Amino acid sequence: MTAKSVLVLGGTGQISAACVREAVGRGIAVTVVNRGSTSIRPLPDGVETVIADVRDDVGLQRALRGRRFDSVVDFLSFTPEQVCAAVAAVVDRTDQFVFVSSASAYQKPPSRLPIAETTPLFNPFSAYARDKIACETVLRDEHARSRIPVTVVRPSHTYDRTHVPLLGGWTAVDRLRRGRPIVVHGDGTSPWAITHADDFARAFVPLLGSPAALGEAFNIMSTELLTWNRIALDLADAAGVTAPHLVHRTTHDLAASAPQWDADLRGDRSHPAVFDTTKILAHVPGWAPRIPFALGARQIVDWFDADPSRRVVDPEVDALYDRLTA
Repeated sequence: MTAKSVLVLGGTGQISAACVREAVGRGIAVTVVNRGSTSIRPLPDGVETVIADVRDDVGLQRALRGRRFDSVVDFLSFTPEQVCAAVAAVVDRTDQFVFVSSASAYQKPPSRLPIAETTPLFNPFSAYARDKIACETVLRDEHARSRIPVTVVRPSHTYDRTHVPLLGGWTAVDRLRRGRPIVVHGDGTSPWAITHADDFARAFVPLLGSPAALGEAFNIMSTELLTWNRIALDLADAAGVTAPHLVHRTTHDLAASAPQWDADLRGDRSHPAVFDTTKILAHVPGWAPRIPFALGARQIVDWFDADPSRRVVDPEVDALYDRLTA
């Protein structure tokens, strides 16, 4: 059974926008909740918008009064308090609450590979990951109490054309074009799973309304494994850089020099990201990623090149790269 009506908390973010498009393309009636602000990812025709602030518990419940949906998808809860409020707003309005968690929540460093849904959730380096774990704990209890049926999805690094997956974002690509070096952590050979949002959405949407997905958690990420060197080189190639200069620094050195990158590095990027996707493949037979990162990198560069206002260089990051590569 597939959901016929879905409420999306969010809907214009990097992952959620792709999922909304996919759901609409499959004939699902989609309603999104947001504050009515403009976005670089416009909603498709036919999507209903409920104007409300998801952080305003009373206002959200008022906006949804008298409404019911087959599934509710929460892209916007990042703390236990937020997920509790979201559940309270929809507890009597749906047969499935889908929480978008994160593969960052998995044990760091992993004790074994590949990382499966049964891998312990433990990340002492990232507050974001610890909060997602706490959210999952709340929802596991809610499901066990039969208060609301829950499905958890754990994406790994997911991107769309607006996101440069290197430390420093667009500034790194701009430096490559200027012939300046960029930093890659470690020796750049750690395997990493990076997934285009459109590929994620094609596996995600079939979970909506699925009785077999209730009470379950799913990894959804590309099976294409890349090294961080390869990711940087693919972006350089897409940007027309023929001789990119990559400088390798240890995670310890980078975290000491750039504390703002510490959680991202030690809590995620410095560890091998090799995942078991058997479960989602069994649930969505035939699903396979269609967009290799080499193609995705070209989409990213083309999007930034299409509008000069998007190509913003952060002078602090630029100066940091100069210090790290001196």
